[in-house]
Parts: sequence; C-alpha cells; structure tokens
Amino acid sequence: MVVAHLLTPCLFSPVHSPRRLSRLPAFRVQRRRAPLVASRRQKPCLACGADTLVARSEGSSQVLPSDKVRAEGAELKSWLHQHGLPPCKVDLKERPSHDGKHRPIHYVAASEDLQAGDLVFSVPNSLVVTLDRVLGNETIAELLTTNKLSELACLALYLMYEKKQGKKSFWYPFIRELDRQRGRGQLAVESPLLWSESELAYLDGSHTKAEVLGREEGIKREYNELDTVWFMAGSLFQQYPFDIPTEAFPFEIFKQAFVAVQSCVVHLQKVTLARRFALVPLGPPLLAYKSNCKAMLTATDTSVQLVVDCPYKAGDPIVVWCGPQPNSRLLLNYGFVDEDNPYDRILIEASLNTEDPQYQEKRMVAQRNGKLSVQTFLVHVGREKEAILEMLPYLRLGCISNAADMHSVISSQGPTCLLSPCMERAVLDQLVNYFEARLVAYPTTLIEDEDMLADCNLDPKKRVAVQLVKLEKKMIHACLQATYDFIHELPDDTISPCPAPFMPQLKI
Repeated sequence: MVVAHLLTPCLFSPVHSPRRLSRLPAFRVQRRRAPLVASRRQKPCLACGADTLVARSEGSSQVLPSDKVRAEGAELKSWLHQHGLPPCKVDLKERPSHDGKHRPIHYVAASEDLQAGDLVFSVPNSLVVTLDRVLGNETIAELLTTNKLSELACLALYLMYEKKQGKKSFWYPFIRELDRQRGRGQLAVESPLLWSESELAYLDGSHTKAEVLGREEGIKREYNELDTVWFMAGSLFQQYPFDIPTEAFPFEIFKQAFVAVQSCVVHLQKVTLARRFALVPLGPPLLAYKSNCKAMLTATDTSVQLVVDCPYKAGDPIVVWCGPQPNSRLLLNYGFVDEDNPYDRILIEASLNTEDPQYQEKRMVAQRNGKLSVQTFLVHVGREKEAILEMLPYLRLGCISNAADMHSVISSQGPTCLLSPCMERAVLDQLVNYFEARLVAYPTTLIEDEDMLADCNLDPKKRVAVQLVKLEKKMIHACLQATYDFIHELPDDTISPCPAPFMPQLKI
C-alpha cells in the first residue's frame, strides 16, 4: 500500500525536462479542460544516480551489502524521529528476498516485549501522505476522486514527481525505502499486475486472471486522465520543472508506481474523504498483513497510531489486519495469499436466459426477491452449502418452462420453492456440470498443486499462484460435494431430470 515499485531507472531519475509547461489561469481550468498535446514524446531512460536503486537486469545478481541495507533502514527511522516521530517500540529488520537479484525485505519488528494493547508507534500527520495534503485543497481532492481519478492515481503521480527531485524532496528517505521494497509484500512477490504473460499463465483457470487484466485496463484509463490533476491542481505542480504527467511518465512507469501505492496505502476509518487513503512510514509494506489479526492503523486528530492486539517477543514481526479481503484480492493488491483467510471466497455468475419467452416474468420474480437478471453469488470458504442453498431458488426459476408453474411462482410471495423432483434434479445436475467444468479449466489437479508446493525451490510467483488456485479448487470441490449431498436427499436420486430448454447460464 505505498509506493514500492517506483523503482525503475526512468521513474525517479532526477531528469529535468527541456521545457516548462506554462500554467493556465484558474478560471480557464474551471470552464474547460486545457487541450492536451496531440503527440506525446517518449523520453529516454537515463541512468539513475548512485543513490537511486536501479532495476536489475534478469541475469544480474548484484545486491547491496547487508550493512548498507541495514544503514538505509536506520536512516529512515532517524529521519522520522528527526521530523517528529515520538519514541516507539519497533525496529526495522530485514529478511532475504527469494530472488537473489533483489534486495532484502525490510519489516517492522518489536524492539521489546509487547503486550496486547500496547501503543507501538504514533506517526504524526506531518509525516503521513494523504490526498488533502498532496493537493493542498480538500475540495479539489474530493472532486478528483469522485470523478475519473482514484486516490491511488493521485498519490502515485505525486510521488513520481517527488522522486524526480531526488534528494531535494522532503520525502526522499521514505521514497528510497519504498523503492527498495519494490512493491513486494512479506513473501517478496509483486502484484500479478507486474507479472509477465508467461507468469500470468500460472493463474490459468482462475477468475483472478481476468480480474488482473481488468485492473490493468482500469489503470490505463486513469493514466489517460492524469493531466486533469495537473490542470486542476496547478498550484501544487508549479514547483516541478517537468512536463505534464503523460509526457513526463510512460504508462509502464505509472503502472509500476500505481501498483506500489496500491500495495502500501492504508485505508483509514472515520476520517474525511480526502484523508481516507494514506501512505504511512512504518506502515505497509514494512508491516505484514494477516487476515485473522485485529490490530489496525487508526487515525487521531494529530497522528496515525498502531496498538497491537496480542503479545510479541522482542524481534517478532508486527502484523496488522488487511481487512475482509478474499485471497484473490490479497494477491492482486499485495502479492500474497493467506491460507487461513476466513474471508476467502469465489464468485459464481448466473444469468437468466434472454431467449426464454418467459424472461420478463422471471426477471420480475427475481427482482422481487432481491436478485438481478445477471446475478453474482458469493461462495465463502466453509459456507459452500449455504451458497448452494442461496442459488437454488434462482436456478429453479430459470428452469421453469411450464406456464402453470410460472403462474404459481408469480402468485407466490417468496423465493421459488422445489416444484418437482425431476426439476430439482435438472437444477442440481446443472450445478454438478458447472463445478466439474470449472475444475477442468485449471491445468493442474489438487494433488499436483500440493506436490508443487512441497518443492522448496518453486518460483515465488508460481508458489503464490498455486496457493491461490489450490484454495479455489478446495472451495469448488466443497460446492460439488454439497450438490451431490442434495441429490442424495431427493426422494429418488435415480430420477431423470425434466427437460429445461431455457436453463439459466452459469459463467465458467
């Protein structure tokens, strides 16, 4: 959740543009958006200074000496104390990266034995990056983020310009730490948004792959709107002698910065809209995430604090709650999968058949019962049977072809109940076929997944991908078993299914 992947040679090189864009008067910006330059110039990447982390080539194994890495961590903490961080009960420690080409991961650890309820640090607001502070105007901040640009895009843009200033930037020690982290979580794996096409193939069969591609399209749309920030918040960007955003930064550089912010940003509660997303030194990715933890970063009038929810021994890594997110979102945002995630889930999309002559009547009944003509059902881990029970009335409705049965359903007030054993068998058979088709879509079986995870030399990206699809398959298998259980509960489980020419469609 902060800018960890601002770390390519282009992104934060202290390179000055050969020209400075003239600023438009404020009243003109309000009337219309300034025209953009038709043809964007692509600036060449220049070598970074010695103090800036350079993205390594694939064959390179160069890493900084561990004493220098530790010194950088100490420098960040020293900078924080110098600018108002009160004495705290944490240290920055390091663990090696899975990839020898990358630098070790820093993490926040207890500097002394802690008890539940201890306040471990309190970062003053002056050291927290939020949108109202970035744009200098809360009204503009809310306008931007309720229109076409997210908070993440604005924060990423701000840090990209700040990095171009090099050591002149107030945030230089913080940005350098984010660079070093490379947007990696505690497993040292980047978001799939930064994976190659061959690496994305690890997610074949999972709906997460489509989600990754959809998120990338969303980032592209935000990139195309970046110049809006420049023109609407002109007073902020006057201090930067660089081109407008889409000329200063190619899309790939912005995507890296966006993903880094996404992996590090903290969602604060009970604050104004312009402060709800914050980049907090000592926060993620230095803090590890856990799905069943209760500790959270909380905002006060003057600071962002962390109170731990359990005892820690000196040296133990500190963990915080990541919110109620499924593993697909944890992988997409933070590059890790939590095998003990109580919020894990898969999605099943069902839709009424639009070619059905009774489509409009069925649509009306579905809406009356709180469902849509295209309905997404959530299957939560450990509650697969409940999810099937929720789906059955919708699927029964879609399978009806008899006019008398349809009239009976329209006359009733509740969800569609079991109409006949043969119709119920048709519905359950459709579910069986659907779950089996989803399992076949994966290139590996559960047993093969377990075998791969037992290999300690498995590529880290492939490891988290295999963890994800393994957990998805377990939920699908549980759904399949629940469906078979319902079939066995029929009065006669050998009965043939009724014809259902316009069955609902289930998206594989």
